[in-house]
Amino acid sequence: MRLFQNSCFYPSYLPRLNQLAAKAVSFEERRRVFLHDRFGASHFLQPVLEGASEAFFTNGDDEVLQRRWAREQGMPGEPTLEAILLAQIEHHATEVLYNLDPVRYPSAFVAKLPGCVKKAVCWRAAPSGNADFTAYAAVLGNAPSILDIWRRRGCRVESFFPAHDPVMDEYGHGERPVDVAFAGGYSRHHRVRARTLERVAQLADSRNIVFCLDASRLTRLAESTLGRLLPLRRHRRPDAIAAIAKPPVFGRELYELLGSAKIVLNGAIDMAGTDRGNMRCFEAMGCGALLVSDAGEYPEGMQEGVTIETYGTPEQAAEVISRSLQDWPGPAEIAARGRARVRGTYSKDVQWKAFVDLVGRL
Repeated sequence: MRLFQNSCFYPSYLPRLNQLAAKAVSFEERRRVFLHDRFGASHFLQPVLEGASEAFFTNGDDEVLQRRWAREQGMPGEPTLEAILLAQIEHHATEVLYNLDPVRYPSAFVAKLPGCVKKAVCWRAAPSGNADFTAYAAVLGNAPSILDIWRRRGCRVESFFPAHDPVMDEYGHGERPVDVAFAGGYSRHHRVRARTLERVAQLADSRNIVFCLDASRLTRLAESTLGRLLPLRRHRRPDAIAAIAKPPVFGRELYELLGSAKIVLNGAIDMAGTDRGNMRCFEAMGCGALLVSDAGEYPEGMQEGVTIETYGTPEQAAEVISRSLQDWPGPAEIAARGRARVRGTYSKDVQWKAFVDLVGRL
């Protein structure tokens, strides 16, 4: 199978990538730096991470990366990022396209694919307005309620899961000086999560709590000198959160944080309904931390009191965390079982075999 996987990253990750890739002068060098840093690696298929000759990977939203490829291949003028991506697919003679960025490259893009592409599938685990994915052979995801949305819009859907990144095995084998870590977004879309963060942040008087927050532009504006003169109070982070907030972390820096924490706090975004199992669950468990996450419907292997702990309210989150830290190392055994379970149930080998089987059914 000649596989092409297209991905993307958060705008807030770009400064880190540019710093890591400061000496990279070619497409291949910049791509190698990105893949080594492991941003989003739970979604990257085994042939990509192993550098298989029949697999091609790119970030279609990385203008620096894509324009380097275009120049190296002699594309004239200033082609659009879409034109470059289409040229890459044709040059690779792709048979199967797996697109992790379908909002940017929806059905209109699929209609332009070269004839070598036999099947195109995409991953989408969130509502996406009026985006049209019906031209894809299937929309993949691990949230049943979200998949139902796409099914009702005329898409074929298939259940598929992130995987344990084997590089996670390098982290979390020493002391865990951080009592509780949280890494994730903070915006108006995270109201429930924000209340939980505020309650847990109040434990910082007696515990080492580390919140690495990727604040929205509106939140950053609200907290600026100018923003404090505007009616944006509800977009500012509560004092308890702001007092301990650190900049966001990504890639191996994220793995380092998760591997240094006894507990990783997780909370679904408001639009997730009762479905649970976002990528942070796989990352936290994979790095050996005790996952404390909000109650809901979890995938196989994520079981309350066995491999993870859950909470129902912000107050319960603080109670579960306090009790777990007091009873340590008992909950450490739950974390160890969680690490073993996610490593076995969601290995890269299992993920790749599931993908091959899925494509074969389409």
